[in-house]
Amino acid sequence: MINNLLKNFCLITFALIAPITLPAGGIQKSLNQNKFSNNPNEIILTSNTYLYSFPEIHAKELLVLDIGTNLSVLRNWQISDSEIWVRVELASNKFLDDPNKITKGWIKM
Repeated sequence: MINNLLKNFCLITFALIAPITLPAGGIQKSLNQNKFSNNPNEIILTSNTYLYSFPEIHAKELLVLDIGTNLSVLRNWQISDSEIWVRVELASNKFLDDPNKITKGWIKM
């Protein structure tokens, strides 16, 4: 009786604590692998750049981002050594801006 109670307690404890250390959504590359700036989660554009709907050069262009636009990095996608795409989110005021405004997309690095 006590042996079964101890086994069940250990099993429940492991089931509650172990998932905390697992990555959400599967294994992903760390954003620290590519140094974008001092803050790896932020990019400030130094040239006009297109915001694409998905990570392909022939994808639909959603917006033209101006120089100095501040972007938050959501994730990166490396197709080859010379082709790196970054999923970004534009800084916006969610309460005051138009809810249909495009705020997320892909840029080619």
